Amino acid sequence: MPVSLLLACAWGIVANLAAMLPSRDNHWTRAYLLIASGLPILGYVVWESGPWIGLVVLLAMMSVLRWPVLYLWRWLRRRSRPGA
Repeated sequence: MPVSLLLACAWGIVANLAAMLPSRDNHWTRAYLLIASGLPILGYVVWESGPWIGLVVLLAMMSVLRWPVLYLWRWLRRRSRPGA
């Protein structure tokens, strides 16, 4: 198994452990840290294993960080509205 996929699996385990711990800010600080650490890992996966495996890892990461993705989607839709 490539090192990049091992790092992606470790990222997933750390993300799940971080979600189990209580938080005062609804886990947003941890989400920012996971995004900041996940992007280089995702780039490494794409570089080492190809774009299709990278897409699978991206979808897995998005399923863990679904609320930041939902808020980003809503923000982009609001900005793209004409006259807004």
